[in-house]
Amino acid sequence: MQSIELVAPRYGIAWYPWAVQYFFLIGLSYASLWLVIPGAILGREKWKPAARLALLGAVSTAIVAPVSLLADLHQPLRFWHFYAYPTPSSWMSLGSIFLPLYVGAVIFLAWLIWRDPLKARAGAGGLQGLIARGIPLGQWKTPRWLVVVVGVVAVVLSFSVMVYTGAEVAILKARPLWHTEYLPAIFLLTGVIGAAGLAVVINRFSGMRHPLAGDQMLTIILVATVLAGLVAAGWLAQGLAINDGSVAAALESVRDNAGWRRAAYWGVAAGILLFLGAGLMEVMGSLRGTRWILGLLALAVAWMFRWTVLMDVQTIAKHTAGFNDYTLSLGSQGLLGIVGTFGLWLAVVVVVNLFVPWRAAYGGRDGADTLSATKGEPSYG
Repeated sequence: MQSIELVAPRYGIAWYPWAVQYFFLIGLSYASLWLVIPGAILGREKWKPAARLALLGAVSTAIVAPVSLLADLHQPLRFWHFYAYPTPSSWMSLGSIFLPLYVGAVIFLAWLIWRDPLKARAGAGGLQGLIARGIPLGQWKTPRWLVVVVGVVAVVLSFSVMVYTGAEVAILKARPLWHTEYLPAIFLLTGVIGAAGLAVVINRFSGMRHPLAGDQMLTIILVATVLAGLVAAGWLAQGLAINDGSVAAALESVRDNAGWRRAAYWGVAAGILLFLGAGLMEVMGSLRGTRWILGLLALAVAWMFRWTVLMDVQTIAKHTAGFNDYTLSLGSQGLLGIVGTFGLWLAVVVVVNLFVPWRAAYGGRDGADTLSATKGEPSYG
């Protein structure tokens, strides 16, 4: 009897942690933009404080997300290939068109909304006054209809970004764990969870501490967590019923790998903790002073889900059994890149906070918020 030896090469990972940062930040951005809609587009008074918080989140993450995407190209300067050699059948090629249009629309919307607060600061001295006089491009009043039109365009473009980021992963048949129609839905819902958590964190550390906006974000976290749980349950139930490849691959990975089991336990525990925490804070006002901790947990859930999907899945061997080792490096392709991206986002927020009176949008105060400052309501964290 003759034996035939098969040799299957082991390939390195194609997407580095930069991809996680991009999917995380762009998910926060388009979901934050959706939280701007009730206050900025529909004009609901009770949602205007939340719109201020969400707009800052949407703009800052939209600016930083493309930086992470360029870094993940391995050779960032080759981005022009997307435009020189367009491929309409490729979701990545379509994304190269959707993304800059979306980022431009979000920045334009923020400029329209922040124009009036900037004009009010035009008399200030120094660099702040100079910027406040220059950025509005004149003293003309911002038309309400223009804000609505630009907002609607930005929202439409946000859906295109949401669809392409989910589809470019879910379309890959070579990775059964990615190849499922449920993946874009979970990306969407975890993005909403993270965006609401980001608004809670900004509400606490920006000094606004608006109680109603915080309560609204808690409700969104609660609802989105329930919906995400239902989608995950539907994915599992359907997969068990029809022997779906993504569910089979997930169960096999959890069964055969201790790291995957830990990730599964952590994901279930974090979801339950988010649900219970948001629910308790809804009914127990005394706990609302710590809701910023729940906001950080919401951000962690959104980030860890993307890490598991984008990085851990790549450790599963495609042509042989078992798992390939991956160790997070300390350099720019690893930990330094992750920390640097968050540092860049924080720098953008600091710059906006220094030169743009974003708290004063829609009648708020450039410091304390109108509701908590004038009515004496408790300023929850």
